[in-house]
Amino acid sequence: VQLQASGGGLVQVGGSRRLSCVVSGGTFSSYALGWFRRSPGKEREFVAAISWSGGSTTYEDSVKGRFTVSRDNAKNTVYLQMNSLQPEDTAVYYCAAAAEDMPIVDVFRRPAYWGQGTQVTVSS
Repeated sequence: VQLQASGGGLVQVGGSRRLSCVVSGGTFSSYALGWFRRSPGKEREFVAAISWSGGSTTYEDSVKGRFTVSRDNAKNTVYLQMNSLQPEDTAVYYCAAAAEDMPIVDVFRRPAYWGQGTQVTVSS
């Protein structure tokens, strides 16, 4: 299973950005998916996850109400819509997948697959 993230870039404080992650090499609808990020000098942290059906989502507290994770099973793509961006959201963002047919909690407990990162820089 391969994950390819894109959509990063430079954005102003208060702005928005949408990240995409295309998944290939497996049955897309069988994987719970999510996003992590690593800020300079910090450990990688969980951001958001979505179940294989799209019916369940979960978020890290600091992004609740600002970020939305979604998926399009027809396009084999998971998205992270980021609104009201703040300087502390500056990070390399990674998409991840749980093992096939595993529940959403496995995205942040035992991610099985990782994409390469995409840099998001929030500038004031």
